[in-house]
Parts: sequence; C-alpha cells; structure tokens
Amino acid sequence: MTAAAAPDLRVTVAGIELSNPILTASGTFGYGLEFAHLVSLEKLGGIVTKGLSPEPLRGNPPPRVCETRGGMLNSIGLQNIGIERFVTDVLPGLRRYPAKVIVNVFGHTVDEYRRVAARAGACPEIAALELNVSCPNVERGGIEFGHDAEALRRLVAAVRQESAKPLIVKLSPNVTSPVDLGLAARDGGADALACINTVLGMAIDAATRRPLLNTVKGGLSGPAIKPIALRVTFDVSRRVGLPVIGIGGIETATDVVEFLLAGASAVEVGTALFRDPKTPETILAGLEAYLRETGTPRIADLVGALEMP
Repeated sequence: MTAAAAPDLRVTVAGIELSNPILTASGTFGYGLEFAHLVSLEKLGGIVTKGLSPEPLRGNPPPRVCETRGGMLNSIGLQNIGIERFVTDVLPGLRRYPAKVIVNVFGHTVDEYRRVAARAGACPEIAALELNVSCPNVERGGIEFGHDAEALRRLVAAVRQESAKPLIVKLSPNVTSPVDLGLAARDGGADALACINTVLGMAIDAATRRPLLNTVKGGLSGPAIKPIALRVTFDVSRRVGLPVIGIGGIETATDVVEFLLAGASAVEVGTALFRDPKTPETILAGLEAYLRETGTPRIADLVGALEMP
C-alpha cells in the first residue's frame, strides 16, 4: 500500500457489501434517524434497527436500565413501534443514506417472526434480517428459541420461507454451546451469525436490599462481556462455516481489529453509543490509521488472521 493509497475498509457479509465493517447494534441506536443530528449516518457500514414485532410493544416498566462495573444491564422488554409503522414512517427517511439497513426481527411465536420477516422482506431498502432468538417461545413453555437447537432450526427454516433476504441469527451466550446453536441456525438456512447477544445478569442495591431492575434480571452489555464475545466469535467462526458479526464491548479500533482477527467479518457497536454516539466515526479513523501503520491494504485481510501459538 502506497502512502497515498487509502486503506480499503470494504467488507462483505452474507453477500452484502458494506463500505466498512462498523454497524450499530440493535437496541442501542433506535431506528437510526433519531441520531441523524448527532452522527454522520453516511459513514456507517450499516444500521441494525431496534427489534421489531408484528404489533407495537410498550416494554417493561421502569427501572429497566442500570449501570454496572464495566457495563450496563437492561431489561427494556423489546419496546418498539411495530414493523408496519417502521416501514411507513421510518424507512423512507433512511433511504437518503448509503448505510445498509438491517432489520432486527423478533416474536414470541414462529408465526410472529414469519409475519415481520414477510413484511420486511418485501422492502427493497432493507438489506438483511437479523433474528433475535433470545425470546421466549410461548408455544413451547417459554423456552427461548435460541436455547433449543431444534426449535432454532425450525424457526430459521420458517423465516427462510418468508424472505429471500440474507438471514443473520443473533446467538445467545447463555447456553452450554453457542457452536451447537450456530450449527442449528446454519442447518435452518441462516446466512450469517451475530455473536453475541447480552449475558444474563442482575444487580442489587445494598442500601435498599432491592434489585436495581424491575424485572430483577437483565442483559449485561459493554466492556465486561468482550472476552466472552471474542471467545464465541472465535469458536463459531471456525466451526460453523458461516460469516460472523462480532458484538460485545466494542469501543475502539483495537477492539474491532481483535474481533476481525478472531474471525468476525464485521462488528456491531452498542453500549459505547450511550456514552458517545460518535464512537463509530472515532473507530473508523482509528482503523484507517492501523491499516496504514501496519501496511495492510484491505481490512478484509484481517478476518480470521489470528496467529495461533
């Protein structure tokens, strides 16, 4: 790479070419447009929306977010405006930006997932679907789809019938073997995997002797879960054979490089956005500097390039 040549930040995930590997994580960036006055949306590789269900949901009662050492806990309860309102009120505004739009899909029954996938799949502006499978399956006694390999395979296969768009399955870390769940998702027709969703945790106020979340337990995110996310990314990328998007505690360009070396083709930035919505722009500048300093012409050359002992 010559001194004048600009590093190539383009990556491809499940057939989707991204201008760079930086996506925003679902649930941390609204539906994208809310941040247009704070962030240069055109600089993002992609925007992953808040989870969308067939009908609007109010979510859990507060308190539903609390800070912890090295991260935060949330129990939002998947509050959202519903797929129809997103398509009619939000999606038109996202058309002016080059960032790829990935819709996060969830439901409590297979049919609910299918309905959202079918509606989103009919929109050419939507590049892919990300399935949040950390939702209770009410048809099977409340067991999360992402905790049962056969239930996950069937869910992904059902959604695959509704849409030809790339399917990204967001794996839960709260299982014995994320690899086994990744294999089930692959067998159902997934095109890529996102590693990882939040880690189940809780926090207690010693003064009041009460939980800090109304629901007692919630999802832990932020720097505290980065080593877990790196480990799952490493294992899944090598054993499942699908592209992986890394998620968990990403705040700096160095974090991104580590996830790419571990096998991720792209990453999602989440909790860091609450502190500084411009984090993706800072990361991108850092990635360009890293590529120049190391003489790496293409960021895609880093994917899976970890040198083992």
